[in-house]
Amino acid sequence: MKGAIIPDAIELVALDPARNIRRRYSITASLDLFGMIVVETRWGRIGTRGQAQRHAFPDRAAAERHIAATLRRRGTAKIRIGVPYRPMTDAGDWTESV
Repeated sequence: MKGAIIPDAIELVALDPARNIRRRYSITASLDLFGMIVVETRWGRIGTRGQAQRHAFPDRAAAERHIAATLRRRGTAKIRIGVPYRPMTDAGDWTESV
């Protein structure tokens, strides 16, 4: 995959100390040795190991569709858990709120 541009990592958190909700979600993309784009998703409670899942895609368009679908699902968090996910620009941002 010559010239493939991999998007930056996406970090999301959902915090509500009153309800004891502290969730983290991250999506990263990278190239493997065979030129496939590997999208890794990690999620779980802040401060725990959490879970991870990896998917490999042959082209950028397929990887972007997967990432967009994942972000759409995260966008419904306010309805599902009562707290929206918000993007993090700096890992230190969420520690002040906890």
